[in-house]
Amino acid sequence: MRSKLLLPAGALPALLASAAPAFAGSGGFAPVSPQSPNAEGISRSYWFVTIFVVAVFVLVESLLLAFIVRFRRRRRSRDADGAQIHGSTRLETMWTIGPVLILVAIAVFVLAKLPGIRDVPAATAGSPNLVVKVTGRQYYWQYEYPNGVIAIDELRAPQGTTVELEVTAPVFDVIHSWWIPALGGKIDAIPGRVNRTWFAAERTGVFRGQCAELCGLNHARMLAAVEVLPKAEFETWLTTRKDAQDAGTSPLGRELYVGGCAKCHGLAGEGKVAANAPALKGSRIVTDAKAIDVLLRKGQNLMPAIGRDWSDAQMRAMTGYLKERFAGGN
Repeated sequence: MRSKLLLPAGALPALLASAAPAFAGSGGFAPVSPQSPNAEGISRSYWFVTIFVVAVFVLVESLLLAFIVRFRRRRRSRDADGAQIHGSTRLETMWTIGPVLILVAIAVFVLAKLPGIRDVPAATAGSPNLVVKVTGRQYYWQYEYPNGVIAIDELRAPQGTTVELEVTAPVFDVIHSWWIPALGGKIDAIPGRVNRTWFAAERTGVFRGQCAELCGLNHARMLAAVEVLPKAEFETWLTTRKDAQDAGTSPLGRELYVGGCAKCHGLAGEGKVAANAPALKGSRIVTDAKAIDVLLRKGQNLMPAIGRDWSDAQMRAMTGYLKERFAGGN
């Protein structure tokens, strides 16, 4: 005896309404709203191809259903042969040439859009590009600006300016993939190799993404964000951040800890968030800057050498933050 699935009255519309966001926008089948010219090119290519895919699907499925109904089995002997119908040369020619023309149209459109998506716009005297080095590490993103400012996981950028990204990974790391859907396509961070991409954000706001290449157990925690600021506000932030970094008062230590350490040791230093990482809260090692330097640069047991190529400024920021935050168990 088969059981029936019974839904309360009005449950089906509610279910469909709750599922609707999965089919559009972030996390669904439709791309997010593009906020950069290269992302706009990707979005238009997506919809152009989608139109053909949907049209072909509807045509094929409609003909399939029509043939099923029209030529379904009638009441006749199972051993009787059906009527022999000669093929149509004209029809066969059409369904051969049709798909070829569709593929040519898609190829021409995408190839025409590709340079605008891939190629970094040339800088002009009045509007130079902002070049930022993006380094993918297990499990965080490091951004380095032309003036030496370093930021972790969140990139700040000026509105309306072409931001050129030099994306790479350390030779001792693994492959990552930087991706902010609203600002462009994926670009791989390959150890020892520099790949370039760009964006020019059309409005201010925070745009989120994450690593798009499986890079290890904490891959899902390797998030990324771009905060777009008005140009004057960005310039002020960059100058202020540079002064604070030189003076040792920037939030770089906290950013390094949250990006590189908290994913295993916990935001509060409680430990055992991943791989049985020990607690840092109240640990004596956090007061020993030299021991921390050696540990971060060389690694130990299951802990990787996440600070192998850190600058002295980064190491000072980290050791200072650990001592201030976790010494004495506070």
